[in-house]
Amino acid sequence: MIQSHATRPVSTQLQSRLRRLVHDDRGMSTVEYAIGTVAAAAFGALLYTVVTGDSILTALTGLVERALTVTF
Repeated sequence: MIQSHATRPVSTQLQSRLRRLVHDDRGMSTVEYAIGTVAAAAFGALLYTVVTGDSILTALTGLVERALTVTF
């Protein structure tokens, strides 16, 4: 026999709502994209900080100069 919402006990209705809340995946892909975007931006900022640092800039400049002055 199928019961409507009006005839089900309140505890059963509450359990049903809680179960839906716990297992509801709507909006998860949006959250995943947001977290991925924030992580990519943070990684980009970190990479920019490292690459524009004096020691890395000096090393990269030396590497490029050495590569351009190689004789065959």
